[in-house]
Amino acid sequence: LPLVESGGGLVQPGGTLTLSCAAPGFALEHYAVGWFRQAPGKEREGLACIDSTSDNTLYADSVKGRFTISRDNAERMVYLQMNDLKPEDTAIYYCADDLWYTNVREMFTGSREYGSWGRGTQVTVSS
Repeated sequence: LPLVESGGGLVQPGGTLTLSCAAPGFALEHYAVGWFRQAPGKEREGLACIDSTSDNTLYADSVKGRFTISRDNAERMVYLQMNDLKPEDTAIYYCADDLWYTNVREMFTGSREYGSWGRGTQVTVSS
């Protein structure tokens, strides 16, 4: 699906941001979704993923306990709440989707490519 990320911005260390992922005009509620980020000079990394019913989630160790992925299928939105942000969280954040949760998990681990990256949303953590 054509995904649109939003909610990024400049935040101080220790601050909070909530990112949103939408697929305007499409039934995102049927898709598993993952959040990813790419910092300058670094490879894209998987942060969190969620299946279509919110029964299954997975987090990278780097964000476990600080970030929470959730979704509102009535609103056709997927969110990433980010707490206790650190300067090393500075990156462009992207979401990705697939009908199959197993495929999103493979993207999360880097064993499957995703070919429809959007523009992402910039998150900058700085004092």
